[in-house]
Amino acid sequence: MRVTRQDVLDAARRIDGRVRRTPLLPPAQRDSVWMKCELLQHCGVFKTRGAFNRQLAGLEAGEIGGGGVVIASGGNAGLAQAFAARELGVRCTVFVPEAAPQVKVDRIRAYDAEVRPVGAEFAEAHLASVRFAEEHGAVLLHAYDQLEVAAGAGTIAEEILEDEPGIDTIVVAVGGGGLYAGIAASALGRARMVAVEPERCPTLHAALAAGEPVDVEVGGVAADSLGARRLGELAFAATRAEAPVSVLVTEDEILRARTRLWQDFRLPSEPGAATAYAALTSGGYVPAEGEKVALVVCGANTDLATLA
Repeated sequence: MRVTRQDVLDAARRIDGRVRRTPLLPPAQRDSVWMKCELLQHCGVFKTRGAFNRQLAGLEAGEIGGGGVVIASGGNAGLAQAFAARELGVRCTVFVPEAAPQVKVDRIRAYDAEVRPVGAEFAEAHLASVRFAEEHGAVLLHAYDQLEVAAGAGTIAEEILEDEPGIDTIVVAVGGGGLYAGIAASALGRARMVAVEPERCPTLHAALAAGEPVDVEVGGVAADSLGARRLGELAFAATRAEAPVSVLVTEDEILRARTRLWQDFRLPSEPGAATAYAALTSGGYVPAEGEKVALVVCGANTDLATLA
């Protein structure tokens, strides 16, 4: 299965009026990078788009009942699904790793969801959410590898290419790959993709090398939002439709990019969201002369005290 542009257009129709159309900042002088400020989305993260699309589709189909929905998340997906559930009147349970950032856990609870900490990483929380769905009749949501979730994320590219049709390249961070899968579906044949990952959780890079999704070690400063154990099937299918430029960045490069986003643009990004920018600031991806690049700054759920 692969996300198509029609899936993205269907998502755009479904979530219209539910999400913000975030700004696309034009380049500074002598620069060629547009910044899609998705960190200004409801909940401070792009995942709100997919959350609304998934739950609205489930309600339209009569799939979601009294058991509500359940999801495992490092923080951001659970936050988005909890927000959408509150807005739609749906019961929501979120399983998080025990090390999930407290700033995200507190906000999930503030959206009236039940939070259940389980295990050391996302994979353990996901197994617990599967068991909960089976036992309680809840609809199982996935943080990144569900068609409606990825298609919702793809609406970001629709906005980018409407606002600036001349964009040649879209740069995104990759964890499990939902953001990449959706944007790649929208941009196919219109803009190339640059997929950026931390060296310490390189799911897409490893999948390209192996010819299939494989497990990777998970760790590092961006693990709370990009720390999937393996690339999702939808994202891998997107790489088969058109191979992206794959870039790995170091811990230090991510943190320096995060500092640059704050100091130069006053964008308070979390490390996962700064990962895409790190490809440009580190020289991991160097745009060609005249190339127009759009960078997706995808999340702001961070401790502001850590911004220098």
